[in-house]
Amino acid sequence: MGAAYFYHLTRAPLEATLPVLLTKARAAGWRVAVRGVDAARMAWLDQKLWTGPDEGFLAHGLAGGAHDADQPILLTCSAEAANDPACVMSVDGARIEAAEVEALERVCLLFDGNDEGAVQGAREQWKRLTDAGCSAQYWSEESGRWEKKAEK
Repeated sequence: MGAAYFYHLTRAPLEATLPVLLTKARAAGWRVAVRGVDAARMAWLDQKLWTGPDEGFLAHGLAGGAHDADQPILLTCSAEAANDPACVMSVDGARIEAAEVEALERVCLLFDGNDEGAVQGAREQWKRLTDAGCSAQYWSEESGRWEKKAEK
């Protein structure tokens, strides 16, 4: 039984926070699917991950390639990830279902705290998932470091 971790981004942008979380997930031995809602945005994230800090190389692929099933990290817009992930990271409001939270080791939902629509979408996902009985944690970086602000 997994848990949903909500990450409220207010200081660091997605392209800075995502590699940190991906590194931690890979250190746990998990394959990861990064789920978005827009193919162009996922291609942009793909480029950001390839050109990130030298010490932070993250082997990954963009869904649609010949080796999707072999990717330790797969960027996709689909709920079905070919790499059999233990962890799904939702970006840009990609929907997560309660059954996924229960089936996976971890689900991470990253949302832009400077975008009211993204905040509202995260609130709706929190309510929907916790109402379905999923374990959830809310993390905020507003103080300058990540702090757990709520747990249900």
